[in-house]
Amino acid sequence: VQLVESGGGLAQPGGSLRLSCAATGFTFGVYAMSWARQAPGKGLEWVSAISSGDRNTVYADSVKGRFTISRDNAKNTHYLQMNSLNSEDAALYYCAKNLAHSIASGMDSWGKGTLVTVSS
Repeated sequence: VQLVESGGGLAQPGGSLRLSCAATGFTFGVYAMSWARQAPGKGLEWVSAISSGDRNTVYADSVKGRFTISRDNAKNTHYLQMNSLNSEDAALYYCAKNLAHSIASGMDSWGKGTLVTVSS
């Protein structure tokens, strides 16, 4: 399993970024996928998950209404569109593969992360 995140960078407060996660080494379309983040000095926070068939999504309360998770099974890639960014969103963002098709399944593989900085 290999997961490679991209799309991080510097955004202004209120701005947007779109993260991507390219997956290889497993049958992408079979598994739910997730995003998590870790801010400096804080623990890992789960952010969002999407089921294998793109029918179900779930979000942490802290990002609900601002972030949108999606996936393209033909490209073995999933995404996190982040809007209305604020300073509390600054973190290292990780994509993860879930254990099964359901968003309720845990995560078992992780990428190395992409850094999101929010500053004016």
